[in-house]
Amino acid sequence: MSFSDLYESGFKQRNRSHFASIVHIAMSDNKISEEEKTFLDRLARNLDIQDDEYSDILKNYLNHPINPPLTYNSRLERLYDLARMVYADDILGEGQHELLGRLSIGLGFTPENIKYVVDKALILVDRHVDIDTFIDEMKHMNR
Repeated sequence: MSFSDLYESGFKQRNRSHFASIVHIAMSDNKISEEEKTFLDRLARNLDIQDDEYSDILKNYLNHPINPPLTYNSRLERLYDLARMVYADDILGEGQHELLGRLSIGLGFTPENIKYVVDKALILVDRHVDIDTFIDEMKHMNR
């Protein structure tokens, strides 16, 4: 197996794990709303999740543990991607905040400041900042 095969295999596995974690969070209320389904469909496409993998993860989501990113930067990178997708999918109002809040808690952000994290993330995404600016602004939220 070549180095590039190992990299691709590890990358795909991280994408599947990330997707499975999000499905697990979406299923925390034992159902997937239409907005969540739209979001999951788009996320699966973006993460190159095949149809059979998608079906298996939806059916067996309890067999896939939630794996939050290990580093704060990794959490912020995932939050950036998720906030952009939620924002781009026009999941508006409380539904947008609630979904991103649940996903953010699953990423490892604390419930005590989740409203502020979500509000700040959506403001930055609305301003169309790049990932570096997003990470910098999120790290310095309490200036």
